[in-house]
Amino acid sequence: MIDLDTVDLAQVEAHLVTNHGTMVAGFRPDKAPAHVRNFLTLAQGGFYDGTAFHRIIKDFMIQGGCPNTKEGGRGTPGTGGPGHRVHAEFNELPHTRGVLSMARGQDPNSAGSQFFVVHAEHADFLDGQYTVFGALRSGHDVLDEIASVECVLSGRERSKPRERVELERVELHLAAPDAAREPDTGDRADGDGDGDGDGGGDGDGGDA
Repeated sequence: MIDLDTVDLAQVEAHLVTNHGTMVAGFRPDKAPAHVRNFLTLAQGGFYDGTAFHRIIKDFMIQGGCPNTKEGGRGTPGTGGPGHRVHAEFNELPHTRGVLSMARGQDPNSAGSQFFVVHAEHADFLDGQYTVFGALRSGHDVLDEIASVECVLSGRERSKPRERVELERVELHLAAPDAAREPDTGDRADGDGDGDGDGGGDGDGGDA
């Protein structure tokens, strides 16, 4: 167990172990301290283990973190949360490929546990509207594979994966001091993304 109260959270890496491979993420507590601590606390407590990426839109993002997606879970995927909310920490970091950002409902302060990983080169319409709190350091090939799974219509968008894309567990590790670095949240070539970005979730959940 990592003591999240004493460690430099910028030194923590999260290994998102999925049934398609592992993505490794680093975090930006300098930009979104409450969101980083919330995610890491939930992860270390096993909250995300056995959840699924329930909303996938190629060239836009993959979204997960809803407890309703666990096997035997009740409730509609995309509407669940941890029972608390995190206030917005909008910042200047762009929503470029590999970035981790928090999903929310219409209320800017309604983030809970659901998060998304950007697959677009730059979903610029999300900038300043959702809280970026980290980014992938490796596993972009896994992101590409997940984003490419076949999806069917869910409401107005083709975003419901035909196959279960499971986040089997999230493992926290301390990066070596010389290996820890800022996640890659720099500018990339612009892309318009393919999502509607309508923020249609309820309660603690929400959609990017």
